[in-house]
Amino acid sequence: MPIAPTIDIHAHYFPESYIKLIADHGKRCGATVVADVSGARFIQVGLLLRTGPITAPFIDLGERLKAMDQQGVKMHALSLTQPMVYWADDDLSMQLCVAFNDAVSAAHKAHPERLIGFACLPFQSPRLALEELERAARLPGIRGIYVATAVRDRELSDRSFFPVYERMAELGLPLFLHPMMINNERLKQYYLINLCGNPFDTAIAAAHLIFGGVLDAFPKLEVCLPHAGGALPILRGRMDRGFQLRGECKTIKRAPSEYLKRFTYDTISYSEPVLEDLIKLAGVERIMMGSDYCFDIAYEEPVKVVTGMKSLTDEQKQMILGGNALRLLRLAGG
Repeated sequence: MPIAPTIDIHAHYFPESYIKLIADHGKRCGATVVADVSGARFIQVGLLLRTGPITAPFIDLGERLKAMDQQGVKMHALSLTQPMVYWADDDLSMQLCVAFNDAVSAAHKAHPERLIGFACLPFQSPRLALEELERAARLPGIRGIYVATAVRDRELSDRSFFPVYERMAELGLPLFLHPMMINNERLKQYYLINLCGNPFDTAIAAAHLIFGGVLDAFPKLEVCLPHAGGALPILRGRMDRGFQLRGECKTIKRAPSEYLKRFTYDTISYSEPVLEDLIKLAGVERIMMGSDYCFDIAYEEPVKVVTGMKSLTDEQKQMILGGNALRLLRLAGG
């Protein structure tokens, strides 16, 4: 079996053009770029959402490539992270998406064997999202679409998003989800906003996609869940129980647990037994390597997380390290 290139499907990127747009025009939408005493920059949206510090590895492609070489990672799939773009008005949101998508494509053109990316769309306006989808899909290096687990006050099962999903499926572009951090008083201590909030946010979004009929309506749409599916896998029995007993859960023809193989997942579980259980549940062909680069909680050696798993054959390790991503992202050799 030929050795697949190692592909990290969960690696974040902040282009300077995106940050500058927020600094220059974000105030009208309640967003600013601020710096602390050390000079580290943060993006502040309203009073609750603060992203950063946006350190050089998020921005500098040279530093990124050096880190990738040290980790043994051949390719990064670049993606935006919070605060995304939905907080902005339609005009600024579109500008932010165009800036990010163009920067990702430029990064790919500069390093075609090392960098690809997932486009960001102004989902709060499905009409504009479709417009940018058509444009971004033609950009070199764009291999998927990135969206938060909710868009303002709308869940991903909202019918207004269906035309976007339909076109994505037609284009063969998979949808990658990322949590936006649940802001709740109970999660403010002990980093629980990430340790607990993000995994459950992912599970909530996935549940909406299942019960809301999105996966049934678009059988060819691939949806990838971050952080090894978050809390979703362990909740499958509880969701099945609701489906059996509760009338409001009978919106689908099959038990919710049967849809778990419709998703793909990254490897970011921080627990080998948890990842082994996910592989048994979803199938090794549905798992792809991820790191969460370059947050402090990220895997420092994402390749070794996979190669160190004694329960996997060499062929299975190659599938997770890059073979599955080659196929899903329709890259050469996939």
